[in-house]
Amino acid sequence: MKICVLVKEVPDAAVEKRIDPSTGRMDRSGEKNLNPYDTHAIEAAMQIREGGAVPVEEIVAVTMGPESAVRALHKAVSLGADRSVHLTDAALAGSDVAATGYALAQTLRREQPDLVLLGQQSDDGECYTIGAVVAEHLGMPSLTQVIKMDIESDAAPSLRCERQAEYGYDTVKVSLPAVISVGDAINEPRYPSLKAIMGAKKKPLDTVAIGDVEIDASKVGGEHSAAQWITVKAPPQKAAGMIIEDEDTAETVEKIVAWLDERKLL
Repeated sequence: MKICVLVKEVPDAAVEKRIDPSTGRMDRSGEKNLNPYDTHAIEAAMQIREGGAVPVEEIVAVTMGPESAVRALHKAVSLGADRSVHLTDAALAGSDVAATGYALAQTLRREQPDLVLLGQQSDDGECYTIGAVVAEHLGMPSLTQVIKMDIESDAAPSLRCERQAEYGYDTVKVSLPAVISVGDAINEPRYPSLKAIMGAKKKPLDTVAIGDVEIDASKVGGEHSAAQWITVKAPPQKAAGMIIEDEDTAETVEKIVAWLDERKLL
C-alpha cells in the first residue's frame, strides 16, 4: 500500500491572522509551521504501517505552496513520512479551494496512491472541503471528520471508518483507493526524535511545477479561480461594557436590577 498525506504550511498559531488589503490574500510574511491538523493524518498513516494489517511500502507527504513550504515537508518527514513532493509554481498563487484541489489531484495522480490522508481543516483557511475536492477530481470515495480507522484486509483492502456527524457517529466501510480527512480526535501525534529532525533534510524531496504534473494553467491561480476577492473590512468594534464597583452592596444590586430592567431582561 502507498499512502500520500496532504500537508500545508500555515501561519504559526502565535501570529495574528490578517488579510493583505492589496491582494486580498492572507499575509504570510510571519513565522510559519506545519498545519497542526495534518500531523494527525501523518500519525494515522504511521499507525496503519505499524498495525501490520497490510504492508505499507511508502508514506509520501505532498504539499502545494511557495518555496518556504519545504519546511512543512521537512517536519512531515521527521514525523514519519518516507519522502515528500513539493508542488510550487508562481502560476498557482492565489488559487481558491477548487483550483487548489484540482492542482493537488493532478500531483497525486502521478503518485497513484492507495490512500490519501489529510487533516480535517487548515489552521488558516479552515474550509474543511479540500479533501472532497481532491477526491472528486481523482474519482475516489471520500470521508470527512474520521475519528477511527481500521484496515480490513479481505480480498481487496478496505477501510472501516467511524466519523463524527451532527447527530452522533457514522460507521462506514470504504473501498480503496480513497481520500480520508481525519479529525483531531483520531490520535495523539508523536513527537519527532532529534535523529528524525536532523535527518529530515536528507530524505528524498521531489520539487515539481505545473508542467511536470500536467496542470492546466487556465484552471489555477487567483485570476482563474471561481472565488474572487472584492474587499475586506474589520468587524465593528464593540461598545465598552459597564463596570459596577461593589462599594455598597445594596446600591450595586439596585444598579444591576435597573440595568436589566432597562433592557427588558427581567
